Amino acid sequence: VQLQASGGGLVQAGGSLTLSCAASGIAFSAAVMGWFRQSPGKELEFVARINSNGAATVYADFVKGRFTISRDNAKATVYLRMNSLSTEDTAIYYCAGPATRWSSDISDYDAWGQGTLVTVSS
Repeated sequence: VQLQASGGGLVQAGGSLTLSCAASGIAFSAAVMGWFRQSPGKELEFVARINSNGAATVYADFVKGRFTISRDNAKATVYLRMNSLSTEDTAIYYCAGPATRWSSDISDYDAWGQGTLVTVSS
């Protein structure tokens, strides 16, 4: 299983970024996928998840209305579009999956990508 995240970088507050996560070695089109993040000095936390066909999504309260998770099953890729970024969004972002159930719990995700760093400057 390999989850390759990309798209992180330095952006000014108020800006946007789109993260991508290319998956291999899993039945991607049947997989619940998620994004998590770890900010400096904080624990890993749930950001968003998406069901296998993209019809259902769940977001953490702190990203609702700003972030959008999506997927392209033909490309075995899950995306995280991030708008209106603030300095509090600075973190390493990880994609994860497949989940063993429809869940936001870290322990329910079988595999993790290497993470991509997002730095938001003021």
